[in-house]
Amino acid sequence: MRLAFATEAADPARPNEDFVAATPQGVVLLDGAGTPAGSECGCSHGVAWYSRTLGSTLLASMTLSTGTLAEILGEGIKAVTSMHDSTCDLTHAGSPSATVVMLRRTGDVLQWLVLADSVLVLDVAGAAEPMVICDDREAKVGARYRSRMDALPGGSTEHGQAHREYVEVMRRHRNRDGGFWVASVDPLAAEQALTGSMPIQDVRAAALLTDGVSRLVDRFELATWRELLDLLDTSGPSALIRRVRQSERSDPQGRRWPRGKTFDDATAAYAPDLVDGL
Repeated sequence: MRLAFATEAADPARPNEDFVAATPQGVVLLDGAGTPAGSECGCSHGVAWYSRTLGSTLLASMTLSTGTLAEILGEGIKAVTSMHDSTCDLTHAGSPSATVVMLRRTGDVLQWLVLADSVLVLDVAGAAEPMVICDDREAKVGARYRSRMDALPGGSTEHGQAHREYVEVMRRHRNRDGGFWVASVDPLAAEQALTGSMPIQDVRAAALLTDGVSRLVDRFELATWRELLDLLDTSGPSALIRRVRQSERSDPQGRRWPRGKTFDDATAAYAPDLVDGL
C-alpha cells in the first residue's frame, strides 16, 4: 500500500495523543481526548497509552479477523479495558477515550468506520467533490456549552479555566443517548460508529485526519476539502500540518477562530491510487 502520513504533537513537552498505523490491507487513525491540566482522568496510564494500545490492537485485528469493522472495534475496546480495569478507575467520567477511523480493503471492496470527530475524506471517481465522513454529534452537543470559553482570549488563565469547565460538562454527555460516542471503556460505543463500503475502483484516494488537521477546513475555513486533497497529493501530509500550524500561530488568542486549544495534536494519513490497491 502507498501511504504517506505525518503527525506532530501540539506541544513538544507533552506526549502526542494521536495514533496512526497501517498494514497492506488497512489503516487505523485515533485521536486521544486530552485531559486539560488540572483535570483528573482516573487512569494511571494516560490518553497517549490508550490511543497507542487501542490503535495497535485494532490494526492487528483488522488483518486477522473477518468480522465487521464495528465488531473489531467493539472487541478492541473490550480488550483494552481488560488491560487496566484492575489498576484504574474506569467508572471515572474522564477515563481515557479516543476518536477512531478505520479503513480496510477486503477483496474489491473498501470498508470504513468513523467514530467521533476525526474525518475520513474519500476522493470518489467521477465526483466533483470528495465524500466527507465525520461524526458531528460531539460538535452539536458542544455548541450548547462553548460560548463562554470562545469569548475569552486563548492562553489566558480565564480561558484555561473555561476550557476545563467545558470538558467537565462534555463528559456528562459522553457515550450516552442524545450525546456523543467515543471509544473508551464501553464496547457498545462501536455500534454507534458510522460505517460504509464502496467498490474499490470507485475511490481514487483517501485521507484520514484528526481534528487537529481538519480544522483547516471545518473550523478555519481556509481551504475546501478538494483543496486539502490537492495539497496532500502534491506536497504530502507534512505540508498540510505546516499550513495548519501557520494558521494557528497567526491567531494565538483565538480571536479569529475561537477554539479550546490554540494548538492541537495533528495527524494526517494519505493513501493515493486506491484503484491500484491498498
